[in-house]
Amino acid sequence: MAGATQIPCPPQDLSRWDKLFIMLEDYQMKQDMLLQQNEDMVKAEMDSIRRELHKHNNNNVCVQASENTCKCISEQMNRNLNQAMDQLREATDMYQAHNNETLQQLIQYSRNQATHLTMAMKSFSTYPKEQEASNADGGKLERALMATVADLQRVHAQLALFQRATAHRFLPSGCEMALLFPMRSKHIFVEVTPSMSMSLQSFTICLWAKVTQSLNKTVLFSYGTKKNPQELQLLLARNSLLLTVGGETHLVEAHSVVTDGQWGHFCAAWSSEQGLATLWVNGENVAKVPGVAEGHVLPGNGFILLGQERSRSGIYRDMDSSVAFTGKMTGVNMWNHMLDAGRIKEYADQGGYCDSRGNVIGWGVSEIIPHGGAQYIN
Repeated sequence: MAGATQIPCPPQDLSRWDKLFIMLEDYQMKQDMLLQQNEDMVKAEMDSIRRELHKHNNNNVCVQASENTCKCISEQMNRNLNQAMDQLREATDMYQAHNNETLQQLIQYSRNQATHLTMAMKSFSTYPKEQEASNADGGKLERALMATVADLQRVHAQLALFQRATAHRFLPSGCEMALLFPMRSKHIFVEVTPSMSMSLQSFTICLWAKVTQSLNKTVLFSYGTKKNPQELQLLLARNSLLLTVGGETHLVEAHSVVTDGQWGHFCAAWSSEQGLATLWVNGENVAKVPGVAEGHVLPGNGFILLGQERSRSGIYRDMDSSVAFTGKMTGVNMWNHMLDAGRIKEYADQGGYCDSRGNVIGWGVSEIIPHGGAQYIN
């Protein structure tokens, strides 16, 4: 109707962003007003000083007094200005803190909204009959997801293959080379020349070994003389580890400690005093027996073999293939004393370093010569 009064649109509620901008404008306006007020005060005081100077231009005392007055006024104005600036800084800090808090709240709100939207879309897609228009897009999405799953499965298979290949070439404790015994044969063995006499009253032998298959008797380390070809032996027997000193009658055994196809750290220690003998697997003490060859002294001038034992005839062709070791061996060391538990645990660390060497046999230092088909690998 022509005579009707026009009703204005109802005001809309201000959003957080509107309030934020209004606060910013108010803050800027207050700052400009305060600066303008200070500037006007300075101008007024300076005009007053100039008028006083003109009145007393010929009076030196008055001039001096005016200068002093000017200095006092200037100092007062500086103090007022500094105080005003401090108030402005405090207001700015409070405003900035409030601004950051508001911004964080808005960011969190947007994240919550995005999460709710994603959940809603998932729920929305569970009603295919009501959403026939989205079937085409849903089909494309499903095909893309299936392709992604197939790609992930291929990557997983390749990663598993790479891990198996890496594990096959892996050498423990950071060793850069190992001895390979490719098959069970009487012609395949390794001969070791010790760095000192084997006439010992105590010893510790440590080595890493990965046996392909352990039989009833599989030789890791053997020391023999013409009188006793099996003077000292470190053996595997299926899943057991054995140590003999001075002959097979002096035996120490630990059961269920060996697994075919896996690297293991094996140590044997013995002392003539009280005949104490211990066996260690992967840094753990698995056997401790006193009275083993008590008072015995290993004879010198013998032969050390890895992966095989000396025949009673002393002729290589008479060796027994059934006791031959097949697999890999590294980090072979021997000391002329019993190592403490801490040292053995340290040497059994697969992520350690292969630079700890015995003083009787030192891996990478002593003369260790493969024979037959045995060879060094890295």
